[in-house]
Amino acid sequence: MTLRIGNASGFYGDRFDALREMLTGGELDVLTGDYLAELTMLILGRDRLKDSGAGYARTFLRQLEDCLGLARERDVRIVTNAGGLNPAGLADAVRRLADRLGIPVRVAHVEGDDLTAAHPGSLAAHAYLGGFGIAECLRAGADIVVTGRVTDAALVTGPAAAHFGWRPGEYDRLAGAVVAGHVLECGTQATGGNYAFFAEAAAAGRDLRRPGFPLAELHEDGSCVITKHPGTGGLVDVGTVTAQLLYETGGARYAGPDVTARLDSVRLSQDGPDRVRIEGVRGEAPPPTLKVGRNRLGGFRNEVVFVLTGLDIEAKAALVREQMTDALALAKAPPAGIRWELVRTDRPDADTEETAGALLRLVVRDRDQETVGRALTGAAVELALASYPGFHVLAPPGKGAPYGVFEDVYVPHGEVPHVAVLHDGRRIPVPPAQDTLVLQDPPEPPLPEPYPAGGPTRRAPLGLVAGARSGDKGGNANVGVWVRSDEAWRWLARTLTVDTFRQLLPETAELPVTRHPLPNLRALNFTVEGILGEGVAAQHRFDPQAKALGEWLRSRHLDIPEALL
Repeated sequence: MTLRIGNASGFYGDRFDALREMLTGGELDVLTGDYLAELTMLILGRDRLKDSGAGYARTFLRQLEDCLGLARERDVRIVTNAGGLNPAGLADAVRRLADRLGIPVRVAHVEGDDLTAAHPGSLAAHAYLGGFGIAECLRAGADIVVTGRVTDAALVTGPAAAHFGWRPGEYDRLAGAVVAGHVLECGTQATGGNYAFFAEAAAAGRDLRRPGFPLAELHEDGSCVITKHPGTGGLVDVGTVTAQLLYETGGARYAGPDVTARLDSVRLSQDGPDRVRIEGVRGEAPPPTLKVGRNRLGGFRNEVVFVLTGLDIEAKAALVREQMTDALALAKAPPAGIRWELVRTDRPDADTEETAGALLRLVVRDRDQETVGRALTGAAVELALASYPGFHVLAPPGKGAPYGVFEDVYVPHGEVPHVAVLHDGRRIPVPPAQDTLVLQDPPEPPLPEPYPAGGPTRRAPLGLVAGARSGDKGGNANVGVWVRSDEAWRWLARTLTVDTFRQLLPETAELPVTRHPLPNLRALNFTVEGILGEGVAAQHRFDPQAKALGEWLRSRHLDIPEALL
């Protein structure tokens, strides 16, 4: 009694033809699409300001126009969070599309996540709902279920609960589905996309140019196998699944509205070519509160990038910085926030002008658009003939653009009116969790025996022995690091301490860093608080979602035992 759930979208803007690929590439029971992220909610919120009928992922409608008949012909149910800020609006749009195409389809949606009215000053404030609203819709016969802000894993837990008859409180089964959902949610990141060991996989003959999207074969006990359709690109192995398991998670307890999954209980094994079995997942009662993602407009930002070429890079940077600082200080209203960053991309004796150049980036922020617009533009342009030799900029600054701020707040389960709106219009309230457990970090697990000392070592990049994947959660970043052998784990677990992590990534030196060992995965997960400022939309740093933080860590050098290299 296997339930085959596929994924056809990891974000708003993912590969357009993935829906058709998944429907035609092999057997499926349910096809999911994840369109939402913290930044996406802000984008949809701004869309809704312009048009009250907007607020959902319009791409999904265009994909469905091409594939609705195919889905019905193959009896594949579709579950998506493309409803964003307006799931009822998208559900109505799907019905109109189906009527126009002449395809009978039962469309349901889930609502109750929108708490914007209770959070004055927010552009969008939405609770992360669980999967039981989705399950109610499917049990009532829906062919398509549209949601707003549910947890990414709910797109899998809902269909699993409906198919297997799971009820609240079956925590181990639900936790297994949460882990499967977390692996699927980012699409091709589970099948070789953004994979630390991509070069090694390519050298072994794997085609990573167009990875296939993943699917999970779920079983009634909560275990599953992660795989992909036959003949598609990419790969599925323990490494790709480990990488996605570590992505945007923190400690051993991965909390959600239906269950807290224990990531330290997860066991992975290769189950054949492009098949990874996940089993042993344990679950606990969810925390007593639901996470609410608040997006608000933080103000306006602008930037200018000065190109510094050839000799005296530091002196050129100092001169223009002093000139701009003086000019902005004399402005009628100086920007409230000013940030400089010098990026040394230059090389000595370079054979092209571009490789002889460095970039000096100035970012300003303020509540007032004119303060970051005219003041910056005037100050920068007036230096064109009066600053360092070779003065030019990548592009003149514009008027200044709005930026958003993301914040987490938490509310009791009972304050969120989770409702399943069935295809026939009936509204079914979804009760809040009855049993809850305050979230706490478990005791740190015992570390393995130290790697034998005294052998020869070589100064080399950490990435020669360890993979990594990193990402954002609001203003925080996580960096998951894993290795592929027990011997390497003995070395990594004892070597990559918080202090060593901070030394390797100096940007984190003054920030709170927490290390979470996950021995079953031979992995360490680091949480870095505050490195992303007020979240991705605020663009606090040049890599605002910390996507490459793990790769920076892998590039740093350590004394590594030669036997591991």
